Amino acid sequence: MENLIVLGTGNAQAVHCYNTCFAMKKGEEYFLTDAGGGNGILLALEKQNIPLEKMHHIFVTHAHNDHILGMVWIVRMIATSMNKGNYEGELHIYCHTELVDTIKTLSCLTIGKKFTAHFDRRILFHVVDHGEEQEILGDRFTFFNIGSTKEKQFGYRMQMDNGIVLAFPGDEPYHKDLLPWVEGAQWLLHEAFCLYGQRDIFKPYEKHHSTVMDACKLAEELHIPNLVLWHTEDRDLARRKATYTAEGQAYYHGNLYVPDDGEILSFT
Repeated sequence: MENLIVLGTGNAQAVHCYNTCFAMKKGEEYFLTDAGGGNGILLALEKQNIPLEKMHHIFVTHAHNDHILGMVWIVRMIATSMNKGNYEGELHIYCHTELVDTIKTLSCLTIGKKFTAHFDRRILFHVVDHGEEQEILGDRFTFFNIGSTKEKQFGYRMQMDNGIVLAFPGDEPYHKDLLPWVEGAQWLLHEAFCLYGQRDIFKPYEKHHSTVMDACKLAEELHIPNLVLWHTEDRDLARRKATYTAEGQAYYHGNLYVPDDGEILSFT
């Protein structure tokens, strides 16, 4: 992959930014991870000039509404493009086994048969198992079950064809059982629900989330050179980058990124 295109950075209740999801670009193609909670995914893609006709691979982490509901809109729009003869090839959706029925059911309940008729024909589902490897757009993905106690969820470790390794442990805090998938990565994409100083306001630990301090201590301990923090609260977006960076740099000495929606991070 060449770069990471941040489509959304907010948690499930965010209204001032879109829910956390992102795309990665490889040549003329894009790999999407999650789709957020609604049709805001279409505007996010449009702002980044990402054509659906250049998106043939999507990974969905889990069934929470802020990660999966945007898939209905993706399915509808790509199926529309297929029906018009503008979309070449197949759409490949990677997810754990329960999500196949969830995505299909949501789509069948909310959009017409002329769109869902493409399921298992040109919209293909690939069930991923813990530790399974897939080559996607020339890079090697290893999918893993993050061990969530809330909702079954998968993340991945990606080794790019240039040797760079990226670890994405979903939207819950890293725990020691995930070390094989995170160890040695040059990039870690980690949730940070709020500042540590605001933990009594936002209650991150009750929601199985972490703070900026927690994520930064982790990345420092694991010697991760590049850390991206997102999946946050949205009360003070104008100052989020500054306040999160200030807290994080007290505990982490690598390259710390607190992106806004629409930012692009380069892996090179």
